[in-house]
Amino acid sequence: MEYISAIKDGCLTTFKIVYYQYHPKLYAYILKKTSSAYIAEEVVQLTFIKLWNNRASLAEEYALDIQIFRIARTTMIDELRKDVIRNTYLNRIEHTTANNPTDQFADRDTLKHVTNAIELLPPMRKMVFKLSRFNHLSNVEIAEMLSISTKTVENHISLAIKELRNSTLLSLSFLCVSQAILSNC
Repeated sequence: MEYISAIKDGCLTTFKIVYYQYHPKLYAYILKKTSSAYIAEEVVQLTFIKLWNNRASLAEEYALDIQIFRIARTTMIDELRKDVIRNTYLNRIEHTTANNPTDQFADRDTLKHVTNAIELLPPMRKMVFKLSRFNHLSNVEIAEMLSISTKTVENHISLAIKELRNSTLLSLSFLCVSQAILSNC
């Protein structure tokens, strides 16, 4: 109960204590449910972001661990839904290109090039770009999450797109295809 009121008051030290106390438990719980280390890590991180962003609405009548695991469970369901939509879309692409193997290989190759180019971006730019394009967060949400201005977020996204366009790995056609794929994930 004392942790709840301290977190509600914005005590970062208490939040860090709770983070280190519950991170391994949450990760193990989500990993067991999904069998995916990637989803487990994503869900745990999103859970703590949501906990901090919604700290004012924490209920003092419920134990903190119950509230954290409830957030994690709903976040996990959201991520699994996104994964199903992503897989459905990718299966649809594979199905439509199955008659033309050249197109199928080109799509996979394009996606591979885009993914590699994104990974080569500077760390902060890559994070902002992924939060914007993959997690569909607004510039304001990203700015609040990372404690930077919205103008900085806009600059990072703009520079990321420019770098992806200018990358020797990508032609303009690759970028167009990747944006279409990423926006529908």
